[in-house]
Amino acid sequence: MSKLTRKPIHIVHVVYAFATGGLENGVVNIINRLPKEDYRHTIICVTDHDDDFFARITSKNVDIVDLNKPAGNGIAWLYHCWKLLRKLKPDICHSRNLSALEAQLPAFLAGVPYRVHGEHGWDVNDLGGSNKKYQLLRKLYKPFIHQYVALSKEAVTYLTDKINVKPQNIHHICNGVDVDKFIPNKNRELLPVGFVSSDSLIFGTVGRLAQVKNQTLLVSAFLALWQQHAQLQDKLRLVIIGDGILLSQLKDMVASAGAEQAVWFAGRRDNVAQLMQQLDVFVLPSLAEGISNTLLEAMASGLPYIATNVGGNADLVLPQHAHSHIVDVEDEAQLVHAMSQYVDAKAQLVEDSELVRSHCQKNFSLAVMVENYHQLYQKKNNQRK
Repeated sequence: MSKLTRKPIHIVHVVYAFATGGLENGVVNIINRLPKEDYRHTIICVTDHDDDFFARITSKNVDIVDLNKPAGNGIAWLYHCWKLLRKLKPDICHSRNLSALEAQLPAFLAGVPYRVHGEHGWDVNDLGGSNKKYQLLRKLYKPFIHQYVALSKEAVTYLTDKINVKPQNIHHICNGVDVDKFIPNKNRELLPVGFVSSDSLIFGTVGRLAQVKNQTLLVSAFLALWQQHAQLQDKLRLVIIGDGILLSQLKDMVASAGAEQAVWFAGRRDNVAQLMQQLDVFVLPSLAEGISNTLLEAMASGLPYIATNVGGNADLVLPQHAHSHIVDVEDEAQLVHAMSQYVDAKAQLVEDSELVRSHCQKNFSLAVMVENYHQLYQKKNNQRK
C-alpha cells in the first residue's frame, strides 16, 4: 500500500485520568506533534478527564472516552474497556504507569496487535519501585506487553532487574520540552511586591502540593537559609506554584518562622511558562519522580536546578552539577548547602543559566522525543501478534 493511501495508525492511550500532570502533558505533546497523516488517537481514561486540559490538544484526529471507574478495587471497568477496544479495533494500546497497566489484559483479549506500556515514575506507595505487590502485578502483566517505555535510567534498571523484561523490549525515551515556549525572561513583572527587586534571589518550585512532591523539605530548607542570612532576608525569596493537601501545613511553617513576606504561594496557575521565567533557581525536593517535565521546563527557562536523587532527576542535570546540585532524599542540610551556592553569587547564576539553557536545547527537545515515539509506534508494522 502506498504512503498516499495507507491507513493512519490508530493509537489508544490509556491513562488513569486526563488532567494537569507531567505524564498527561507528555501525551498532549506527543499527540500534537506526531504526523497528523500517519496517526489518529483515542485517549481512554480509567476514571475521567478535565475538559480544559483536553483542550490543550490541538490535533483534530483525537477522541476521548471516560470509563468512570469508581473508587476502590472494582473490575467492572476492565469489561467496559474490553468492549470499547473491541469496537475501536486500534492498532496500538499504550498504557501508562501502574494505574493503567491492567488495561493490557482487555487489550490482549480484544486482539489489539501491538501493546506498549510506559513506566513514568513512582507514587508514594511505591518509592523507587520497592513495593513487592506492585512488582508481582507488573510481572503478571508482562506476557501481554510487547514493548516498554522507560523514561529514566532508574526505570530501565527496574524493568530489567525486578520485572525481568528483556533489554531489547525496553525503550529509554526521555521527555522533551518546548524550548520556544519556555524561555528566559527575568522581568519580574508577575511577582508580588517584595519580590521584584533585580538583586533578589528567587528560588521556586512547581507541582501539586502532595507528600510525594515533598515541598515541606523545600520550605524547611529555605527557612533555614533565610534565617542563616539575616542581612539578606529582604533579598531571599521562595515561590511555590501549585495547590494541594499540603498547602495549609506549608503556610503554617512559614507563619511560624515569621517569613510570610519571603514566601509566595501562587496557587494553581495557567501561566506557568511565564511564572517560571521570573525565578532564578528551581528546586525539586520529591520523594519519587520519573522524568520531571517541570525540571525540563525550568532548564529551558534558563534556571539551574537543585533536586533530590530520585528517578531521572540526575539524568537531566548539567554534567558539572552532578555532585553539587543533586542531593539525598530528605537531607535538609544538603539542600540548604546546595541552595546557598547562589547566595551572593550573581555571576555564577548568570553563567549557569546560560549553560543550563544550552544543555536543554541540545539534549531534551520535543522534536527528539516525538521522533523516538514515532519510531516505537512504527515497530507495530513488524510486530507479530
